[in-house]
Amino acid sequence: MKFKATMLAFALAAMALVATPVMADEVFDAPVAARQADESGMQTAIFAGGCFWGIEGIFSHTRGVQSAVSGYHGGTAQTARYSLVSAGRTDHAEAVRVVYDPSIVRYDQLLQILFSVGADPTLLNRQGPDRGRHYRTAIVPLNAEQRAVATSYLAQMSRSGVWSDPIVVAIENPIRFYEAEEYHQDFMHKNPNQAYIVRWDAPKVAALREKFPNLWRAAFRTG
Repeated sequence: MKFKATMLAFALAAMALVATPVMADEVFDAPVAARQADESGMQTAIFAGGCFWGIEGIFSHTRGVQSAVSGYHGGTAQTARYSLVSAGRTDHAEAVRVVYDPSIVRYDQLLQILFSVGADPTLLNRQGPDRGRHYRTAIVPLNAEQRAVATSYLAQMSRSGVWSDPIVVAIENPIRFYEAEEYHQDFMHKNPNQAYIVRWDAPKVAALREKFPNLWRAAFRTG
């Protein structure tokens, strides 16, 4: 009888754990940018912040983003393959190319979103459970305005006191962006019950909805 009671207690504890929503690990109150981006017309940005599934998922739920594509940045065409990148055998970072309408969401706001719910800017070559330089967090400005805004924002982040550890985000020069394999595209949308998505990425999207309600889009923007 005692054994049965103990097993029942374990079962109830396990059920409670499953029923409890998993919270995002990297959620911060990243500051509103002091230097706002001055942009017009459709723009493109590239961000790296750990596994590209979650970063793509966050921006696919952001108003004003027209597309978010997972891919590789920083290496060569010959090594832009997941089997090589994920093994840490290339210079690539898992990255996301974002096409956005700055009349709805500005570049500086995308940076604020990235460092509020997407990536911990104090972690070097890792995010969540992932380790390796291919999981580094980086900003890749594609024009002078983006570079000026990114430089200003990183300096502001360092002064903000939000993070107790140093900011280690790199600003990288643009090299060709290589789209990842088709099965990586819209991965969160296609695989909402995949274990990694449930544990690490869905909470980030939930945090986006909570922290940025005015920029939240319920529908996942595919493509």
